[in-house]
Amino acid sequence: MASMERKQLILSPFVPRRNAVRKTSAEIVSEARQSLRVQSTQRPFTPREGHRHLFGKSSAHVDRDNRPPSTFSLHAQNFDAPDSRPGSGTRLSPLDHKPHLPVPCNVEDPFKVFPKPPADPLEVKRGQPRTRARILRAGSLTILSPVEGHKDVKERLNQGPGQKQTSVKRLPSTDHTEARSGPHKPGPRRAASERRVKESGVDPGVRPTECRAGQRTELGNGDKTRSTEEDAESLVWNNVIAPLLRQLESVAAGSSEGSVDPLCDLCDRLHGTLAEADMLGRRCKRRSGILRTLFCLIDLHSARLNLHIAKLCLALCVSGNNLLNICKLIFQISRSESNDILFQNNSIIDSFLGVLSHEDVSSSGEALLYCVGTLKFLSGNSAILRLLLDKNCVGVAQKLIQRLCTAGDTDFTIAGHILVQLTAALRNLADHPDARPLFISFSVLSELFVVLRLHHKDPDICTNISRIYSKLSSYSECRLALAQTPDCFQLLLELLSKHHQKQDLVVRLLFTLGNLTAKSDEARLQLFQCEGCMETLLQLYATYQHRNDFPHPLKGPPLLSRPQASSASVQEDEDVLVKLVRVLANMCIHPAVGPTLANNTCCIQLLMETLELKTVLESEELMVNVAATINNLSFYQEENSALRRSQLNIAKLMLKLVLSSSMDAMLEATRVYGNMSQSKDVRDFIMQNKVHQFVVTLLDSKSTEMCFSACGVLTNLTLDPPNRLSLAAEGADAKLVDCLRDFGAGDWQLAGQVCQALWNMSGGGGSETLLDTQERESLVEILTTYLDEEEALKWIENEDIKDYHRANWQLQFLPVAQKLMKSLQPLDGTA
Repeated sequence: MASMERKQLILSPFVPRRNAVRKTSAEIVSEARQSLRVQSTQRPFTPREGHRHLFGKSSAHVDRDNRPPSTFSLHAQNFDAPDSRPGSGTRLSPLDHKPHLPVPCNVEDPFKVFPKPPADPLEVKRGQPRTRARILRAGSLTILSPVEGHKDVKERLNQGPGQKQTSVKRLPSTDHTEARSGPHKPGPRRAASERRVKESGVDPGVRPTECRAGQRTELGNGDKTRSTEEDAESLVWNNVIAPLLRQLESVAAGSSEGSVDPLCDLCDRLHGTLAEADMLGRRCKRRSGILRTLFCLIDLHSARLNLHIAKLCLALCVSGNNLLNICKLIFQISRSESNDILFQNNSIIDSFLGVLSHEDVSSSGEALLYCVGTLKFLSGNSAILRLLLDKNCVGVAQKLIQRLCTAGDTDFTIAGHILVQLTAALRNLADHPDARPLFISFSVLSELFVVLRLHHKDPDICTNISRIYSKLSSYSECRLALAQTPDCFQLLLELLSKHHQKQDLVVRLLFTLGNLTAKSDEARLQLFQCEGCMETLLQLYATYQHRNDFPHPLKGPPLLSRPQASSASVQEDEDVLVKLVRVLANMCIHPAVGPTLANNTCCIQLLMETLELKTVLESEELMVNVAATINNLSFYQEENSALRRSQLNIAKLMLKLVLSSSMDAMLEATRVYGNMSQSKDVRDFIMQNKVHQFVVTLLDSKSTEMCFSACGVLTNLTLDPPNRLSLAAEGADAKLVDCLRDFGAGDWQLAGQVCQALWNMSGGGGSETLLDTQERESLVEILTTYLDEEEALKWIENEDIKDYHRANWQLQFLPVAQKLMKSLQPLDGTA
């Protein structure tokens, strides 16, 4: 009866059974250590592009033929100087009709119903001292045909041969809105013409045929204000701006290598003057003259000067073709890394971020493209990256994403081009630690899922977003934001299925799924419950396991008839398998997922196939991950499951890992043996193949994890009485005592496992123990010290850590140690 009680006291095999009782934190930690383990792996490496291009050579963009170019030439002649045409470039056709007179004409004297013509345009009124006289051009007024009987009009329009023809020759002017060459653009000149007409007393809004004879024109308050503003603008123009423009032209005419500095200074002075006079944007009526002068400077081909020009042109709100060319100019400068320092010392970043914030996709899509391309290049520079974050670049990008996602079908292609650049820039921004909270606060991660749904056929966009997710999913706050996005897991699985041949996309999506399932039980279940989850993952597993097929000895043609895959290709495919197996290992931790995977014949066969085809020397990380997955699945030892039917074959395959030189591989294989040695067949295999000798040797390891796993195997092996003598012959009991002395006080889980192995070796407290007197006395001394709580925990000062160790001491060590101590006391007393 006593022997039966002693046998019942022997703890169950290495892996404890689950129960419905709520566990303490220490039990949870212990259970995780003993059985189910989360797998980690390195993030996929993204090589930096050697050259800056809109679309790299590896780009697989769907619209390759119609992609905007990365290289082009820009000259002053490419710009529209007046900048007054509509953004679409459409010119209006003249109306085909003849105006009619709104009032009846007097047949005898038709001129009686028309107003008197304005004063002679050459007549200059005397103003205040030192004020430039305003000269009116006759050519700017509407001229009526001379009518017989109206002599004064004839005389004004048809002057004698000795008089000057005012309508032919114009007086010199500093008004830079005059075009030197090229077609006349009506916008600015018309405004100047109307202003001159108004000053002469004629309302430009009323046609001459509508004026009543003798009617007087009076200026209202609004007209007086406008006139005052125009006078102030003219004063600033004549005294400051016009001289600056002339100086710019003069310095540029004698340009040399040393003239760039004064030109940059002049541009800055011009910018500051316009800002002080509130003449930036489109408020300056002579802005076309400024733009014309600036555009001419572009032909000097100075990157630093061109950035000053671009900043001023954007401040003047250029549009249409000019906006596109300015964005191209900035893009062209940013293509050279040596120019990055220019962007750090110039506020041009604020200017093109303003373009990204306000320009419309339909009217300025190509300009936005080159602007975002610049952002992509500059975000690769760590110093500029910090500037971009300070200037709310993430917020600007989020708003732009929303506009691009709502673009119509006609703008879908250009929106896709822009998103390729924008997602690449966000990928660079995601590298900075300060960007992570911004990605969350601006909901960029969820916005990118909208992009994925709309542009799921574009592999470049999908790959860039997968790189963002693979970077940010390594952090808990970002994982939470991703997991809370509706249909997150389903969409990622659909992308894996659609782009299954694109290795760089697949590996990053799998890495993201591995991160999401690493710490969250809810995420594991959500992924598993997605439609087609296991079919997609296992299909990927089979595809990448055989893409560069290692010829199987029993399958397929001989090696010589197959083309040899490159080592880089083999490594890339293996990287996919590493990430995929990690997802499986993490998923099966969930109690509702694990049993299903353990019974999935295809899953178990693929894992075993990997162990058979690969070697630890060439594929260490993959082999370790496969062993860890099998270890997690072996926790679910259900009758007739696929895993249980294959456990003896798995035990044989684990010999490759145990006998390798990799400590990680040995550790995972030992854990697998620790779980599977619950089976009598596996225990017999271990003893027959001398694996137990290797396990005993592991007790000499300096690693507590290795000793813990070895103790687990020994605990199960000692369930069979014949095995105890073999283990004692290898010195297992003495090594267990040394292990308890060396590591017990710092690891009570390990101490409890050692005591259990010693208890089993003694046959449950019987007389089978082979410890000699000295070893027994040493064991009693150790147990006596460890069983005293104050003595056992006195070395721990931190109270939180002390509570954790106390919980483990009480739950994992104390019951087994007391039992072992009790079995040793009678022997000690007789001695």
